[in-house]
Amino acid sequence: MKKKRQGSGVKGKGSRPRKQLTHFDEQGAARMVDVSAKAETVRVAVAGARVTMEPATLRLILDRKVSKGDVLAVAHVAGIMAAKRTPVLIPMCHPLNLSSVEVAFEPDRRTSSIAITATVRLTGRTGVEMEALVAAAAAGLTIYDMCKSVDRAMTVTDVRLLRKSGGKSGTFVRSE
Repeated sequence: MKKKRQGSGVKGKGSRPRKQLTHFDEQGAARMVDVSAKAETVRVAVAGARVTMEPATLRLILDRKVSKGDVLAVAHVAGIMAAKRTPVLIPMCHPLNLSSVEVAFEPDRRTSSIAITATVRLTGRTGVEMEALVAAAAAGLTIYDMCKSVDRAMTVTDVRLLRKSGGKSGTFVRSE
């Protein structure tokens, strides 16, 4: 006997109905969404993350003096690789033929942190939000991994979707 998930299609506060979760079937079982009827459109997603660390750690990274090598170069490649492998990590994600993955870093000496931005593009039937989020997170975790021998107190935070465009739901821009 399958359990029905609570909350699907139930009205929320006020009288506005909540959106249905698309990764569950009528019985509440997890499923991969069928996107075959969707139109192909250009889709872009931008995600961000932040790694906060000791000032001395940031100096080592920027001076390229971390013993494991060029931290930002390795984190850059890790972010790109992670975006391409998202369906392996996130069970209901579709394997996608990505057109472009860009990963950028913005060090901030004042806050002793590095802001990460990952931008993913494709022309397809489903969005690339998860690929951008996974790229940003993996880049942050790679920075942590490469520097943990000198700063175990680093934190990877603020993994979030910044904006997305394309598809039926249109454009989303986070207001921060």
